Amino acid sequence: MEQISYKLDVFEGPMDLLLSLIAKHKLNIYDIPIVELVDQYLEYVRRMQDEDMYVASEFLEMAARLVYLKTVSLLPVHEEADELKRELTGELIEYRDCKLMAEKLSQRTDGFDHFVREPVKLKTDPTYTRVHDGAELLRAYLSAAGRKLRNLPPPIEAFREIVAKKIVSVGSKIRSIYKKFASVGSKRKFTDLFSDAQSRSDMVATFLAVLELAKDKKVMVSGDGSDTSIELLSADFGDTVSEEWE
Repeated sequence: MEQISYKLDVFEGPMDLLLSLIAKHKLNIYDIPIVELVDQYLEYVRRMQDEDMYVASEFLEMAARLVYLKTVSLLPVHEEADELKRELTGELIEYRDCKLMAEKLSQRTDGFDHFVREPVKLKTDPTYTRVHDGAELLRAYLSAAGRKLRNLPPPIEAFREIVAKKIVSVGSKIRSIYKKFASVGSKRKFTDLFSDAQSRSDMVATFLAVLELAKDKKVMVSGDGSDTSIELLSADFGDTVSEEWE
């Protein structure tokens, strides 16, 4: 296959260049010798770069595609190469047919540039004449109403449960625990401390209050499970309630 010796032309894309190479060297488009075609294509792209011509990314993409096709075609088992070759052949034939059709259409338009039809005023009747089933109208209404509601901000009631919840301080639960004991040395069941809890925050604050009192040795926790009891060791809780628990 002879080397490219003609002046470099400008092609619309890589398919246009491949068709030109096939036509120039009289290759069979249905059985393209890929190795020779790849060499000619890469030679053309290299010359475009040597002459500082702009090489579009689509030309480079096709070059990578052809190199890969050439590589897999040299393998002992080349089913993938056959499939890629059939795919490329199909694209080339499709491009060739479209190009031929475009040339024929271009020849038929010789003699005039464009044709503009005079505007024609159409008679229109704005009366809506379609008859709908009642269920169809209901579905349409619910769909439209649902879209409208999805665009609305959430109602205030949705935040009421979050904003209205009372924050229970650990300090208040420490005072409450002291009130449950009659005197130093008296005992109460651990579960009794939670009898008046009204929320999860209340229960958590009570538990933290017991831990704080036990750490400061104000109460002693003994027993296990449901038999766990709390014994008051000191009636002085002034230093126990720190600012962080208020």
